[in-house]
Amino acid sequence: MTVNQQYALDAYRAAQRGETAGPAPGLHDWSAVRELRDYQRFAAVLAGRPAHGRIRAALARRFSGRAAGC
Repeated sequence: MTVNQQYALDAYRAAQRGETAGPAPGLHDWSAVRELRDYQRFAAVLAGRPAHGRIRAALARRFSGRAAGC
């Protein structure tokens, strides 16, 4: 059973009982991703690391030596 089928079944059951259905699957995915990113930035600042550009700097360090050898 897919997520959408399960949601449809749950919404039907909730309607039969007179209850409100839960949120649709995927409705809050982007807000969860943003909250995770904000938390990681906050934790980085508390640890004394820079909050912005960490991924770009890590990739530059990792692949800087390989670009010249290609």
